[in-house]
Amino acid sequence: MQKANINGKVWTFGKDIDTDLIIAARYLNTSVPEELAKHVMEDADPEFVSKMSVGDIIVAGENFGCGSSREHAPIALKAAGVAAIIAPTFARIFYRNAFNMGLPIFELQESAEIKEGDAVTVDMNAGTITNNTTSKTYNFTPIPAFMQELIDAGGLMNFAQNEIEGKNR
Repeated sequence: MQKANINGKVWTFGKDIDTDLIIAARYLNTSVPEELAKHVMEDADPEFVSKMSVGDIIVAGENFGCGSSREHAPIALKAAGVAAIIAPTFARIFYRNAFNMGLPIFELQESAEIKEGDAVTVDMNAGTITNNTTSKTYNFTPIPAFMQELIDAGGLMNFAQNEIEGKNR
């Protein structure tokens, strides 16, 4: 069943946030999500993990997730409790990795209009992002159904396991 809304407080980052800023290479000696989560966005904002709350949303500039193809980046974000990421564009490999890991991401050209600290609601069914602080609503192309199934399952591995067990029917 598709989750209809994501509500959260916004944390902003600029453009070209690469995977090394999301989770620095010095922490890639582990694949344990909880360990990675402790260091998410550390080089972009050393206080990020201590300031954010589970369910918060990152709003960034274009080309979010550029750089290496490491899957650790969306794993770390999701494990830290980031509920979604909104940006005008995403690096293609990060885009795919995010869905494979069950991290919802949304392309919104007007993302720069959303400011840090704003409260937003993403309605995945309607394809809208509402800035509850400014009362402005933006439209985005809703996530295709097959990709929404990956998000709903918590990622590709969970989706595949559900297929094997006959739970996706």
